[in-house]
Amino acid sequence: MAAGSQRVSKTTDKDAGKSVGKDGGKAKKKDSQLILRLDKADRDTFVALCKQMDTSAAREIRGFIRSYVKKHDKG
Repeated sequence: MAAGSQRVSKTTDKDAGKSVGKDGGKAKKKDSQLILRLDKADRDTFVALCKQMDTSAAREIRGFIRSYVKKHDKG
């Protein structure tokens, strides 16, 4: 996993069939997309590195966004 990122594992509540967060709370539903353009070589390298680190590109980008907002949000 990339430095400075946190991984939140999810488990499934087999009785209810609902996804729950690591702390037992409900996992947030992902209901929005951010589409961006980048160089294919950069994208391919990033995806390969994430795969080597047993994570996904989406998870790492979400972690980056959360940490950026937490650091810079003044509200």
